[in-house]
Amino acid sequence: MTKTSYDLTWDLDVIFEGGSESEAFKQYLHTLNDNLQGLSKKVNQFTTPESVKEVEALATIIQHLETVTTQIRESGAFISCLSAQNVDDKKASLLRAQVSQMGALFSTTMTQLDQKLVQVEESVWNDLLDSPELSNLQFVLNEKRRRANENLPLEQEAIINDLSIDGYHAWGQMYNTIVGKMSVEVEEDGESHHLSVGQASNKLSSADRDVREAVFHKLQNAWTEQQDLFGETINHLSGFRLQTYKHRNWDNVLKEPLEINRMSEKTLDTMWSSITKYKGTFVNYLERKAHLLGLEKLNWYDVGAPITNEEQTVSYDEGAKFIVDQFNQFGPKMASFAEMAFEKRWIEAEDRSGKRPGGFCTSFPDSKQTRIFMTYSGTASNVATLAHELGHAFHQHVMDDVHPLNQRYAMNVAETASTFAEMIVADAAVKNAETEQERLSLLEDKVNRSVAFFMNIHARFLFETRFYEERKQGQVSVERLNELMEEAQKEAYCDALGEYDPHMWASKLHFHITGVPFYNFPYTFGYLFSLGIYAKALEEGSDFEEKYIALLKDTGSMRVEDLAMKHLNVDIEKPEFWEDAIKLCVKDVEEFLHLSQ
Repeated sequence: MTKTSYDLTWDLDVIFEGGSESEAFKQYLHTLNDNLQGLSKKVNQFTTPESVKEVEALATIIQHLETVTTQIRESGAFISCLSAQNVDDKKASLLRAQVSQMGALFSTTMTQLDQKLVQVEESVWNDLLDSPELSNLQFVLNEKRRRANENLPLEQEAIINDLSIDGYHAWGQMYNTIVGKMSVEVEEDGESHHLSVGQASNKLSSADRDVREAVFHKLQNAWTEQQDLFGETINHLSGFRLQTYKHRNWDNVLKEPLEINRMSEKTLDTMWSSITKYKGTFVNYLERKAHLLGLEKLNWYDVGAPITNEEQTVSYDEGAKFIVDQFNQFGPKMASFAEMAFEKRWIEAEDRSGKRPGGFCTSFPDSKQTRIFMTYSGTASNVATLAHELGHAFHQHVMDDVHPLNQRYAMNVAETASTFAEMIVADAAVKNAETEQERLSLLEDKVNRSVAFFMNIHARFLFETRFYEERKQGQVSVERLNELMEEAQKEAYCDALGEYDPHMWASKLHFHITGVPFYNFPYTFGYLFSLGIYAKALEEGSDFEEKYIALLKDTGSMRVEDLAMKHLNVDIEKPEFWEDAIKLCVKDVEEFLHLSQ
């Protein structure tokens, strides 16, 4: 790759100068703690309103809640960035513990407020929500009241929040610590290098099958060496959740993730059944790819491999320019935002050791900024990831002028914005291909993303669903975890592969994230939902950008079924929407099969 004019490291000092030693951040946490204590005191003194005349007291609490919510999100984002850029930053770990303590108090305070809201008489409640002070928060306040009605009494929920710091959340932090210290020894050009698991994972997209196979088995060995520890983290995380559900009398493990994602189980079931109906076409793609690579069957480490031996690299500058140019075809606001993110160093993309694996986008709502984290090594997949994370960032950007309580959109619609951005870039890459071979290669990369959402993510969903059912009976051994994962992968891929990845339950951070169980199906939802949006964008051109922004602004204050009906005029509990979206992906496969004959 050529030298880039854009800096590949992000600028955190503009938010809090000094990193984990920042005095400004220390003072910010002090202010946050004072505001949090003040909010807790106000909620404690708050009495259940008996008439609409008492709306001012509730409105005042909402204002304080707005401030504290913003500051907690700002603090958490900064610490996440510190930990991601340097996994050995011990000070950042101490700061995380400090904010976790505040988070527990905040959760308890919110539970106390919600319990009081439950006690408001229905007629009074409706009058309160109709008042000018609260009318724009009707959805989130109704949601808080309904969820509180399904939880345990305040004292018990408070105990859960307190115990989760050194229980539930600690296991997730332990996972991150272990992964951050792992390294994989890889041979390159006759020399041995120690790579982080994130750097090593990037090698799985190498055009050289020997490299892919060697790195895959090195990674398998690395996960095997640590599997007993990861078996502890995943068992204790799930055990904490299941015990909590048991005491709340929740018998469906999908209740929490569905509630978090503001969607019905019928929508989820319809989505997966629609995908399963069309999987045969994607099996044909996998078989054709195996043939092109001279294999009888693809192995796990072949699925993401390029179909040519030409190692195509894209410099960071080239990737950035391509993304901005293609965003501009859709709308000027999205393009100018992306350009600003590159110029103001909102992106950490440097390929170096010591970083955590994976990528993410996090928002700083108080500073009205975002930060993107990834490791950029110049592959087409890296460009897609960069576009994906910029989609997340743009989503938050357009929400900056929305009330903070209406900004808390769920993961499934968050993945809609990111996948939409990724789709703009992937589609443009195929259309702009200069040769038929390049077109075929880029089209294959696009189809491979469909396979990831329809098969890889489905495997994770199947694994997690079955794992939780077995976990109800007691701890699940690492041997059984490997079996469950491989069984799920074989089913999801229709047994189209020769070798699978039994340790994916350990290697995927998503299974060890606290607070968001089933961190999988929202990706597939977002992918297909964004296809519906993308179809409208192609139909209406740049005029659609304002409609798209309006949809994004509603994502924090509507259930997804209502969002789809309002902005797309579709019923997503019925298969027609999902099948129409999947058929767009099927067309890509058919074109690939035709070009690769």
